[in-house]
Amino acid sequence: MNRKSSGPAGGSWYRAHLKRLLDIVLSAGLLAALSPLLMLIVIILAAANRGKVFFLQQRPGYLGQPFIIWKFKTMRDSRGTDGQLLPDDLRITRLGRLIRAFSLDELLQLVNVIRGEMSLVGPRPLLMEYLPLYNEFQHRRHEVRPGITGLAQVRGRNNTTWRRRFRYDVFYVEHVSLLFDLRILAETAAALMHRSGVEGRAGVTMEKFQGN
Repeated sequence: MNRKSSGPAGGSWYRAHLKRLLDIVLSAGLLAALSPLLMLIVIILAAANRGKVFFLQQRPGYLGQPFIIWKFKTMRDSRGTDGQLLPDDLRITRLGRLIRAFSLDELLQLVNVIRGEMSLVGPRPLLMEYLPLYNEFQHRRHEVRPGITGLAQVRGRNNTTWRRRFRYDVFYVEHVSLLFDLRILAETAAALMHRSGVEGRAGVTMEKFQGN
């Protein structure tokens, strides 16, 4: 599994040329089509969160280079007596849980895609603090742009193990192709309709990666 694969026929050409073009065209079209929904979410969150609508956080992108990811804010900034943020399941709002159930908080990442920081399909961008914890195999997930959705998301989303998630990510890196991306996008749409895998086994999101 550590050996690099050339992937399906035509995969290299798609990865080098067509994938980026499709990202721009599809993301721009989705932003235009979803603009009324985005405005509605902005208005609702502004009222519910006292004007706090957006969640911005630095994440590692292509080759581990940092960028700022955009999401809708679904959690409070509540902290414990030690000054640390409380666990996700204690901070997420009722409205935020609903928004997450349909992954509406991720829609703003279409802007990240247009800016070239992300792709529609690829390994999900994780936390900067995980970078020193990866082994050589796990670092390979950064050989492509991170995605709004990916193979790990349609194979269990948060209901999976870190070991399996990294294997899915690297498998995708080794097999990038147009048909593979279209398949993942179709499976993502189906998963969202069934609201499958949104909550991890132990809470709102997947437990933190602790290293190998």
